[in-house]
Parts: sequence; C-alpha cells; structure tokens
Amino acid sequence: MFDLIEGEKNLLVVDDKPVTLRLLVEFLRPKFVCEQADSMAAAFDKIREKDYAVILFALPLPDDGCEAVMAQIKILSPHSMLIIVSERDSAESAVRAFRAGAFDFILKPFQLKIIEQTVKRAFEQFELKDLKNRYQFHLEERAAEIDKVLEEVENSYRLTLKALVQALETRDFETHGHSERVVTFSLRLGHELGLDKDALRNLELGALLHDIGKIGVPDAILRKPTALNEEEWNKMKLHPQHGEKILRNIPFLEYAAQIVAQHHEKWDGSGYPYGLRGEDINFSARIFAVADAFDAMISDRVYRKGRPYKDAVRELERFAGTQFDPLVLEAFKNIPSEDWEVLRMRSLTDKQEIYSFQAIVAELVYSRQQFEMVH
Repeated sequence: MFDLIEGEKNLLVVDDKPVTLRLLVEFLRPKFVCEQADSMAAAFDKIREKDYAVILFALPLPDDGCEAVMAQIKILSPHSMLIIVSERDSAESAVRAFRAGAFDFILKPFQLKIIEQTVKRAFEQFELKDLKNRYQFHLEERAAEIDKVLEEVENSYRLTLKALVQALETRDFETHGHSERVVTFSLRLGHELGLDKDALRNLELGALLHDIGKIGVPDAILRKPTALNEEEWNKMKLHPQHGEKILRNIPFLEYAAQIVAQHHEKWDGSGYPYGLRGEDINFSARIFAVADAFDAMISDRVYRKGRPYKDAVRELERFAGTQFDPLVLEAFKNIPSEDWEVLRMRSLTDKQEIYSFQAIVAELVYSRQQFEMVH
C-alpha cells in the first residue's frame, strides 16, 4: 500500500498520438494531478518511479499481448485502477481486458465527458480500496501490539507460577528437576501428537501446575516417610480436586485446570478422583500421564536408582490400554530416546536464567527435523 497526499488525485495518461494525448491531459489536468507518457517504455519508466492512483492507457494493445502488458503494469503498480481506451470494438477485447484486471474499458472514438466520469469513478474505487487497506493495516498493527502485551502478561504469569511450583516442591520429596522434566516431556510428546500452539501452551501450564492441589494436603501426610494408611491415602487422592478448585476461576488457566483435575485418571476407569474412562479423560491429561509415569521410572530416588530407558518403555507398554491411552503411548515410542535424554540432562543442571519450556522443546524438535532431513 502506498501513501497519497490528502486531496491529491494522481493520474497517468498514456497515448502515442500527440494530439490525443494533449487533448486528454489538458481536459483532465484541472481536475486531477495529471502526468503523461507517449510510449509503452515511457509509461513503464514513470510507473517504476512513482505510484499512480489511476492509469488511463490509450496505446494500441494487440489481443495476444493485452494480458502480458497489463500483468506487467499490475506488477509495477498493483494498486492502480487501470482504464483501457481501445480501438478494437469487440466483446472479446473487453473480456480480455477485464480478466487481466482492468477497471473499465472505453472504445474510441470517445467522449471526453465519458472519460472524465470513468476516471472519477476509478478514483473513488481507489480511495475505497485504499481506505480498506489502511484500516486492515491498522487492525493488524493493533492486533500485533495486543498479542505482544498478552505475551508479556503470560510470561509474567509463567514466572510467578514457576516460583510457586518451586516453593511447593520444597514441601514434597520430588527429585531435582522434576517440574521441568514433566513439562518438557509433556511438550515433546504434545509436539509428536501434533498439538497446536494454544494446546501446547495449555499443556505446559497444566503440567507445571499438576500438583498445585497438594497445598491442601497436610505436611504430616505429604512428607510422611513411611507408607500412607487408607485414611491418609484418601486425603492424598483429593489433591487433583483441590488443584482444580484453585485454578478453575482463573480464565488464563481454565484449560490447565482440567489437566490438573484429571492427571491421575486411567484409561480403564480405575483412576481418581472421578473414575473417568478412555476418551472422557482430557487428551492433554492423557499425554501428561505418560510423561509423568516415564519421569517417575527413570528418575533416581533415595531408595532406588532410576530405570534405564528400555525398561521404562517396557513398563509403559505393559499398562497400555489399562493405565495409558494406547495412541499416546505409540506416539511416545516414536520419539528417539536421545530426545528424552537431552531433556533429562538439561533438567539436572543448575540454571539461573529465565527460560521458556516451549522454546526448549521447540528447539529440540527443530534440531531433530533438521537432522532427519540431512540424513
């Protein structure tokens, strides 16, 4: 889109007959800012140097060259309204011109009044299109500004949520780097399953906050060094519901709340707290369940060493169709073991910088795609 001086109506008149060219220019100049060209080459030179709202093209155009000439003009000046003045009195010539993008088609000999009216209508059409383009441009510009502000707000939320989760982990016996692993593992699996940007964001937040409901679990239960009795276990199993209650009235976390509420449900309906079955379980919660179980198996505990990757996969396979969604597990098995190791090792390093979980996983996925393309 180009800018016109307000009130200016710039018109280019093109004709190789000096008398006709002078007549048109002298007639139109009092009403429009009018320039002229006496050949095809001169017209193209002017169009390259300057944008014109309307081009009145009165050069002879052979039928077999009309589209090519007009296409070239449209490339050089895509927003111009093009009026063709032709000696060829045939419907086919007019159709060719309109198909090639002409605003109007006028036959010679012409009436100056008709030329004036047509040029005026062309300017009106140009101004309407220009106004629409400007409006669309400002809408897109404003939308980009709003997106940037929303992204900054979301990033501030993320920093606050990460700090909250880190504080929660001091109450539990989770292993070092657990939060980062379950989030990045879930996101890697989400990429494999083709989740879109919004779904990945919600998965990230749900995975990050999956145990926020443990705020409502007493320390005597949460940090008990021995096995829980039945009453204590029943209280522990309420933490998904506690988490859902905490998050459900926050619009930004509305979808994440579903993941938090359902991350302990099982494919066969034997999970808790609602006993949901199969596809009734939130899809992202099913993704998280596989990622969380995988992390639990490969991570070192004070009472045991983490399992090797192959042993963990065999254990996951054993519970496909009972604890886990078989489709999600198949996607998990398609991911190279090296990807899980990269994410695991990264979670064990001491990092002080602010980082994005999604950026970590996206970089890994992109690197994997580039590697596969080369090989």
